[in-house]
Amino acid sequence: MLDYVIPYLTRTFSFDPNSPLLFTQFYFWGFFAVVFALLTIVKNRILLRNAFMFATSLFFYYKTSGSYVCILIFCVIANFFIGKWIEKAEAHWKKKLWMIIVVIIDLLVLCYYKYSYFFLDALYDFTGIELHVYNFFAAASNKMFGTNSLVDTIILPVGISFFTFQAMSYCIDIYRGKIKAVDNILNFGFYLSFFPQLVAGPIVRADKFVPQLYKKYFLPRRTFGIAVFWILNGLAKKIILSDYLATNFVDRVFDTPLLFTGLENLIALFAYSLQVYADFSGYTDIAIGVALLMGFRLPQNFNSPYKALSPTEFWRRWHISLSSWWRDYLYIPLGGNRGASVGTFFWMGFLSLVAILLSGSVWVGLALAALFIYIGIYAYFKPDSRKFITTNMNAMATQIVGGWWHGASWNFIIWGGLNGFGQVFNKIWCKRSLTFRAVASFVLFAASGITFKQTHIAIFAITTVWFGVLFAGIYAVMIFRLFSDKTYHWIYVAWNVSLTFVFITFTRLFFRAGSNLDPAEANEVAWNTAKNMVQQMGTAWKFDGTLLTIAWEHINIILVFIAGMLIHWVPKKFKSRYRIMFASQPLPLMVLSTAFIIFVIYQFMSADSCPFIYFQF
Repeated sequence: MLDYVIPYLTRTFSFDPNSPLLFTQFYFWGFFAVVFALLTIVKNRILLRNAFMFATSLFFYYKTSGSYVCILIFCVIANFFIGKWIEKAEAHWKKKLWMIIVVIIDLLVLCYYKYSYFFLDALYDFTGIELHVYNFFAAASNKMFGTNSLVDTIILPVGISFFTFQAMSYCIDIYRGKIKAVDNILNFGFYLSFFPQLVAGPIVRADKFVPQLYKKYFLPRRTFGIAVFWILNGLAKKIILSDYLATNFVDRVFDTPLLFTGLENLIALFAYSLQVYADFSGYTDIAIGVALLMGFRLPQNFNSPYKALSPTEFWRRWHISLSSWWRDYLYIPLGGNRGASVGTFFWMGFLSLVAILLSGSVWVGLALAALFIYIGIYAYFKPDSRKFITTNMNAMATQIVGGWWHGASWNFIIWGGLNGFGQVFNKIWCKRSLTFRAVASFVLFAASGITFKQTHIAIFAITTVWFGVLFAGIYAVMIFRLFSDKTYHWIYVAWNVSLTFVFITFTRLFFRAGSNLDPAEANEVAWNTAKNMVQQMGTAWKFDGTLLTIAWEHINIILVFIAGMLIHWVPKKFKSRYRIMFASQPLPLMVLSTAFIIFVIYQFMSADSCPFIYFQF
């Protein structure tokens, strides 16, 4: 008997890097069933419940990241005590000093594990000085515990970006006087490490979650049904949409884009746009449902982002907890819509330097210099425009840093820069008259077409199509207005939603190309992947009847994509209605429908479950 039990317990409680606790695995739901059963016993003994949840969350993180749980424990201890010292400090300069110290500590932890390869790679590219990473954490572990971890490799701890940002916001809010410090380290540890949202968000603000720490457990019948619905909804998004698209098509194309046609690369890019949404929002749905079953409410993290009418609106709907974090702790401190700051000009200079270094062209530097000179002259002679200019510079800087947060690769910086550019360009574009937009889009269309004809550079083929479609749409509106005074709002919405979705999808080319890579080789591989896909989408097309054949070969992927987008575009009121209908079912019927839905979902599950995309961030 012991010969069976001891190995089983060893497997259950030891860390296995090949078997992390994922929401899509039955092992996780066994773990959660035990946690939930024990929670019902201690549910109204507040400190004991919070201590139990803290211990459970540490175990969950250990099963996900092994000995890196020590980093989480360090962040709990450092931020708890420094948060206390910030609150107790009487002099303002002492409060500010402690706040700066804790932010530096959190950023050093984050940057060491996330950006070591990036900084050393950049140092070598720009100066020729070659240094190698050294894993001090592994070296200390080897010395203390006699392990044999590699010291010349740094592996990114799962979820480190989320819990360090959550810890920073906690201490900054204490400094700003928005919240009081948590009274007990067990309560604070529970807040910072709550396992449903620990490794991929949403980022939970202390003012929203800490008050829940002191409330007794309460789960009404309708809330139970809503929680189950969110869990099933998230599993369906992850397994039926995200994993199916990834394993059956998207991953293969992104791994070897040159082996696929332009149409196949285009399908893969659009499929990835749906995949990443279904994956991340699916995780959030499950996290919200699991937390709700345990009596805790997590914030909404997605609000149908592919219904956005502009890039700016998209970022108000996508990853809301992170977007609002950037707004409150970066965009507003930079000056927000009030004006510029030193940070604004630092990040603008950094962006320009990145663009010049990536292009390796003097002409890019001259073009940027000319742009900034023009902006400076325009702002000098048009004082009323200065606020608009600085606001958009702050928005651009925020997007660049946000892109960099996602990964230690130039591709993420390019992705963030493109999103910032999209927001700024859209605001400027919408301020212009319809006639100006028609002329400008036609000029850009013609210039792109001529340039592609002369150079055969693939990106100009893509911009030719983009500006051609843009011009056709604007010209159609002008013609329509000549013959009718009616306005059809649904056409306006459909057009702008489509343009925004296409733009966001193409920026994702750089996002996906920089993902799932060893940090040591991320820059080179990601850049080549993005370049090869642009090359195929811009040139590898044959208009000889084979397009329909290629599309038919991938009809399942196309149909899943269409179905996913149609479901996403279902009106919010209708979604709320069927969510409430599910939650209001009699309990026996809910059990039967849940069992049936789970059976259907797991018919789509592949042998190898894909980890959640945002685990790597």
